Amino acid sequence: MLVFLLLIITPILLSAANYLRGDRRGHWQTADRSSAGLLPSPAEHADAILRVFAARTVRWRGIFAVHTWIVVKESGALRYTRYDYTAWGEPIRIDGFAPDGRWFGALPETVLAVDGDEAERVIPKIRGVIETYRLRAYGDYNAWPGPNSNTFVQAALNAVPELNAVLPPTAIGKDYPYDGWCGRTASGTGLFVSLGGYLGLTVGWIEGVELNFFGGVLGLDLRRPALKFPGIGRLGMTPT
Repeated sequence: MLVFLLLIITPILLSAANYLRGDRRGHWQTADRSSAGLLPSPAEHADAILRVFAARTVRWRGIFAVHTWIVVKESGALRYTRYDYTAWGEPIRIDGFAPDGRWFGALPETVLAVDGDEAERVIPKIRGVIETYRLRAYGDYNAWPGPNSNTFVQAALNAVPELNAVLPPTAIGKDYPYDGWCGRTASGTGLFVSLGGYLGLTVGWIEGVELNFFGGVLGLDLRRPALKFPGIGRLGMTPT
């Protein structure tokens, strides 16, 4: 039990120290939300594009978690469409920010990148989930344990298991039981059980072994060797 607690607490303390050492991005209302330059100009890139981005959340919550969002562009389209799930207004926000914009000062990282024919094939599935997402009313958003932005993105990715996409361990809320409290993992390569997003266990070839402890993930990826820690995230090979 002591070792387990140390594996949970120590990474969070390291993440907190990193947060305190940084500039903390100033006040959220004036924080930088400009493009990070991660996407090509749609006018110069005709192919379809699907991206999932993640960036540390606002203020002290960034110690623990990232915010994730989805960006799509069909073949020949002259603009991107960005989907976020937020705490203000109607939860599903469309084009509220630059497609690859900094999240209130935090530089985003690419979680999933799909281009060309494969992106063109899966984008309708992604849009279909978003259009029928049932937790879309005022007040449905709940930062912890969910449903939040990561619950929303995970539900969309569950519709395209062939992409083998896995959200980072710091995506608190991804394990909120949107599709049920137990069953097969999204990839179909394992099983999961979730007690309301507070506690849970996932075991799968694509997902690895993940213990969800009050939203934080402690785990191991054998397919692409890496350790997963709350606060810090993934240490090891990239998941793709």
